[in-house]
Amino acid sequence: MSGSQGWKPRSNPWVITLVVTLAAFMEVLDTTIVNVSLPHIAGSLSVSNDESTWALTTYLVANGIVLTISGSLSRMIGRRRYFLICISVFTLASLGCGMATEFWHLLLFRALQGFFGGGLQPTQQAIILDTFPPERRGTAFSVTAIATIIAPILGPVAGGYLTDTYSWHWIFLINVPIGALTVLGVLQVVEDPPWVVEEHDRGFRFDYVGLGFVVLALGGMELALDRGENEDWLASSFIRSTALVSAIGYVGGCYWLRYAKSPIVNLRVFNDRNFSIGCAQIGLMGFVLYASAVLIPQFAQQQLGYNATWSGLVLAPGAAVLVVLIPITGKLMGIMPAKYLVAFGGCCLSAALLYSHGITPDLDYTELAIMRAAQTAGLAFLFVPISTLAYATLPRELNGDATALFTMIRNVLGSVGISVSTALVTNHQQIRNSYLTEHMTPLYEPYNTTLQQIRQALAAYGYSAAQATQMATTQMAQMLRAQVAVLAYSDVFLITAGLALLIVPLAFFFSAVKVQGGAGGH
Repeated sequence: MSGSQGWKPRSNPWVITLVVTLAAFMEVLDTTIVNVSLPHIAGSLSVSNDESTWALTTYLVANGIVLTISGSLSRMIGRRRYFLICISVFTLASLGCGMATEFWHLLLFRALQGFFGGGLQPTQQAIILDTFPPERRGTAFSVTAIATIIAPILGPVAGGYLTDTYSWHWIFLINVPIGALTVLGVLQVVEDPPWVVEEHDRGFRFDYVGLGFVVLALGGMELALDRGENEDWLASSFIRSTALVSAIGYVGGCYWLRYAKSPIVNLRVFNDRNFSIGCAQIGLMGFVLYASAVLIPQFAQQQLGYNATWSGLVLAPGAAVLVVLIPITGKLMGIMPAKYLVAFGGCCLSAALLYSHGITPDLDYTELAIMRAAQTAGLAFLFVPISTLAYATLPRELNGDATALFTMIRNVLGSVGISVSTALVTNHQQIRNSYLTEHMTPLYEPYNTTLQQIRQALAAYGYSAAQATQMATTQMAQMLRAQVAVLAYSDVFLITAGLALLIVPLAFFFSAVKVQGGAGGH
C-alpha cells in the first residue's frame, strides 16, 4: 500500500473523466427518456397505458437494487472490468429494447438495462475520486454534474423529438453507437489503482443475505411508489404488501449490514459526518430535481395542450443555464467556503419554486421556460459543492461503498419525488375542486355575474336563450377544471419550495474541510 500513495493514472485525468461520464450520461438519460413515449409504446405493442408504465417500473426497480451493491460487485469483479461489463450489457440491452416486437421482450431488456446501468453512475464517481486528489475533485465533479443534472432534463426533450419524428424504438437505439464508443474509450484510458487491485486479489466473500435485504427494501419501495398512484396507494392490498416487504427489508438490512463481517455495502461510511450530511443534501436535491422536472412538462401537456416534443423543449433552456453556471460554481469553490455555495443554491432553488407557485392558466412557452431555467440555476450551485464536501474526509478505501450509497440515495429519492409530486397534484385537485364547487351555485353572486356575462355573449352570437344557458354552464365547468388544475400545481410548487429551503440550514452542519485550493466547508 505504501507504493500506492503517489499513484497517478497513466492517461490524462480529464480524458478519463469524459469517457466515464459519457457512460453515466447515457444511463441517466434513460431514466427519463421513456416517460413521454409511453403512450406510443402502448399503442405499438398493443398494451394499455397503465401496463406500459411497467417499462419504467422494471428499469427503476432493477436500477435501485444494483446501485446499492455496485461497490461490492466492483470489488468482486474488479472496478474496470465491472464498468466494462455494465456498459457492454447496457448497450446490448438497449439494442434489444429498440428491436422489441412483444411487450414482454421490452420488459426483459429494460430490466437488464436497469440492472447493468445501475452500476455505471457509482462506478464512474469512484473512478473520478481515485483519479483526482481531493483538492481537484470539485472541478472534476463539474463534469459529472452535467451528466447527473442535465441528462434528466434532456431525456424528455430527446424522447419527445425522436418519438414524434421517427419512432419510440430510437430512444433506445441511440444508445448503441454511444455505448460502443464508450467501451473503446474505457479500454484505452481507464485502469484500476493499486489499492483496488490489492483488494480484488485478496478475494471477496459475497454477502447474499445482505443482497436479499437490499432487494426486499428497494424493490418493494420502488414498486409501491411507482404503482401507488394507479393502485390507490394503501387502499390496495398490493401496495400494502410491497410497503410491508420494503419495511422488513430496511429494518433487517440495516441490522445485518451494520454487524456483518463482510457486508454487501459498508454502512460505516455514515460514521463520517460530512458524508452523512452530503447524503441528506443530495437526497433533498434529487427529490426536488426529479419532481420539478416532471411537474412543468406534465402541466404543459395536460393543461396547455403541448405535444411531447414541445413539453420537453420547455426544459431545454434550463439545461443551457446549467452548462453556463456549473463551471462558475467550480471556480467559486476556489475562493469561498463550499458550504456557503450550498446554502446559496438552496435559497435560489426555493425562491425559483416559489416563483413557479404563481403559475396561471394562460402561461406561454417563454414564461414556462423561464420558470424552469430559474429552478435549474439553483441546482447548479448544489451538486458540485455537495459532492465535493461529502467525499472530502472519507478514506479512499471506502470510495466504492460511498459512491454506491450516495448515488442510490439521490436516485431513489428522485423516484420518490416523481411519485409524491404526481400524487400531490391529484390529491390537491380533489381538495381544490371540493372547495371551489361550493361556490358554483346561484347563491354565490360572482358566479351568477360571470355566468350571465357568458350567456349574454353567446346570445349576441345568435344562440337561443336555452342554448346560451346550457353552453354557459358547460363553459363555467371547464373554467373550474382548469382553475382547479392550476391551483393544484401551484400548491405542489409551494411544497417543493419548502423542502428545498431545508437545504440551507443543513449546509452549515458540514465540518471544516479544504477543497479547491483552500476554501471548503469551514
